[in-house]
Amino acid sequence: MKLNTRDICLIAMFVAIVTICAQIAIPLPGGVPFTLQTWAILLAGLLLGSKKGAIVAVAYLLLGAVGVPVFANFSGGIFRFVGPTGGFLLSFPIMAYVAGIGANKNKATLVISGLVLAVIINFVCGMLFFMFIVNASVEGAFGATVLPFIPSSTFQIIMVIVVGSLIKNALKKSGIVLH
Repeated sequence: MKLNTRDICLIAMFVAIVTICAQIAIPLPGGVPFTLQTWAILLAGLLLGSKKGAIVAVAYLLLGAVGVPVFANFSGGIFRFVGPTGGFLLSFPIMAYVAGIGANKNKATLVISGLVLAVIINFVCGMLFFMFIVNASVEGAFGATVLPFIPSSTFQIIMVIVVGSLIKNALKKSGIVLH
């Protein structure tokens, strides 16, 4: 896949959006905060397509891994990948890729299915990693990493569709195509 200057600028812009959304964090008792970075990852996949969306996620993770404070609460460093939320972070490239598959086909049912599947992948990876790191039971991990986030993830999917459609329509009127 070749990236032109425009693609690189879009990817950088979305890395910045994910970083900003990561700072909108609400701590929860289970140790996994609610953030808007997952919303931004879904939006990147939807608007840029599967490959460029995944590149956004990989670039974001690489920046964080080398210590740039792009993760929630202005944190960074490789240690974030081995903490209780590491599975969520590591799932971002797959999440963006899957979210973008439906967008690549431009069919409403595929878009919705891709977004839902992307969130499920994020939940499964996050929960399994959480279970391993904190030695939690399936029930405990589900209660800490999935159950509290089902309503907000549903809302995030709806908002990705709404905001994504508005952005696509505005760009289309301007003669700009993202993918």
